[in-house]
Amino acid sequence: MDDIKEFIRKIAATNALEHDGKADSKAVIGKIVSARPDLKGKIKDIIPIVNEIVNEINSMGIEEIKKIGILEKEKHEKKEEKTLPPLPEVKGEVIMRMAPSPSGPLHIGHSRMAILNDEYVKMYKGINILRIEDTNPGNVELEAYDMIKEDLEWLGVKIDKIVIQTDRFDLYYKYAKTLLEMGKAYITLCDEKEWRSLKSKQKPCPDRDIDPSIHLERWEKMLSGEYEERQAVYVVKTDLSHPNPAIRDWAAFRIIKKPRHPRTGDKYIVYPLMNFSVAIDDHDLNLTHIIRGKDHLNNTYRQLYIYEYLNWPKPVFIHYGKVKIENSILKTSIIKKGIKNGEYSGWDDVRLGTLKALKKRGIRPESIRKYWIDVGLKDVDIIFSWELLYSYNRKIIDPLTKRYFFVSDPVEFSLITNVDLKAKIPLHPSIKEYGFREYNVKNGDRIMITKKDYEDVKDSIFRLKDLGNFKIEDNKLIFINNDTSNLKNMKIIHWVPSNSIKCKVYMPDGKIEEGYAEPLSINDVNNVVQFERFGFVKLEKNDILTGYYTHP
Repeated sequence: MDDIKEFIRKIAATNALEHDGKADSKAVIGKIVSARPDLKGKIKDIIPIVNEIVNEINSMGIEEIKKIGILEKEKHEKKEEKTLPPLPEVKGEVIMRMAPSPSGPLHIGHSRMAILNDEYVKMYKGINILRIEDTNPGNVELEAYDMIKEDLEWLGVKIDKIVIQTDRFDLYYKYAKTLLEMGKAYITLCDEKEWRSLKSKQKPCPDRDIDPSIHLERWEKMLSGEYEERQAVYVVKTDLSHPNPAIRDWAAFRIIKKPRHPRTGDKYIVYPLMNFSVAIDDHDLNLTHIIRGKDHLNNTYRQLYIYEYLNWPKPVFIHYGKVKIENSILKTSIIKKGIKNGEYSGWDDVRLGTLKALKKRGIRPESIRKYWIDVGLKDVDIIFSWELLYSYNRKIIDPLTKRYFFVSDPVEFSLITNVDLKAKIPLHPSIKEYGFREYNVKNGDRIMITKKDYEDVKDSIFRLKDLGNFKIEDNKLIFINNDTSNLKNMKIIHWVPSNSIKCKVYMPDGKIEEGYAEPLSINDVNNVVQFERFGFVKLEKNDILTGYYTHP
């Protein structure tokens, strides 16, 4: 059986090297059966062994796995770096923009827009504009203006110019008046439901075709506050016979008297809707290329009417597929409510999908950038893969991250030994300069292991990693010897001494793992470490040592 276990270890390690350090049990079993058909009849007996070995391999760092796997180093490391395709119709200086709303900080979904724009601007040595779209006063958080800039800086996104839409109302009003004078827009006093019903039937609202002078008077009344909210609405004319109802006449300005805008107060009460302000800004800022999701296709069609009416040159529109991000909380309204009622600790609560939360967990911005470059500008819809992001991040942090033991759900034992013991454990399997963690252990000292490990080894001889071989009798941990010749047949478990540090690790799924971390782990507060057989963790020192789970 020993030779079979060694064979399985090599297969599992090889599979892990092919998949960024994480082996898959089903794939390993398939490889075993393919390479050793004679084992097919014993597969039921082998599955538990495979699962155990895969778990062991997946708890290791890449450098440790390389020592076991049979995959050539060159084959493992040589992967072609993906690059973005060139932009179409580049005829001079490239000018692009990012356009978040200040309803909160950026989340992982926003990072796609930011990184793609940044990459293309770098590619063409162009200009990258941050335009903060804040024309919905009920959805604006004052702190978000700075948080967005902080998030982009963390992502490594260079901003050449910042534009805030509430500074540009005079420009929007100017073009609103121009379109009214041209007869390309109108102010409707119709009931909203009636207006929508007529539009769905491809029929005009009674206000649509009256003299522009009347609409100009109504516009001035809107600006002076003579109308109440929803009483008068500014509408851009399109084609009422358009096959897509969403493209037919669309609202461009509405009256909002409450709430007051957190930034501009009651300076304005007539606010542009997104399609109007965006079209005006994109032209006024001389944008050459606009990248956004294909869920904005209808918006593009709406905005093109303004370009046509005003005889403006059109930028190049590029629409990528929608991204579904599962297992993450992104909606700012939910997060704000949760922060207010104490459910979340803040915008960086590790249960959230905000960039601040990912930073707190120890996700590196380089891994996010690589993810979106690899996804590129595909127009197909995708599901965001956290596992793939984690694999990119693991490649970045694993080669430099120090190792420590962490024991959750601990069981404590008194040590029985007739010799003093010394553990000398590398801080990293490959970086000798990091040195060692050294602990002296003597008779009567207290040792902690996880409850799960205790259940696995309580009836057998096992090894405390880098310390010695032991057995458990009468709730005591009894030292046997330090013979390493039979490690393949021995369970190896992690442990911590009694002077270890109480540690609480916050998990992205909301669970909290409580236990003890090695005493020397305190030296790496504010860094990401690897708790062996547990995962990567970003450490902080609060009332106790606090960890935020990065990923396996």
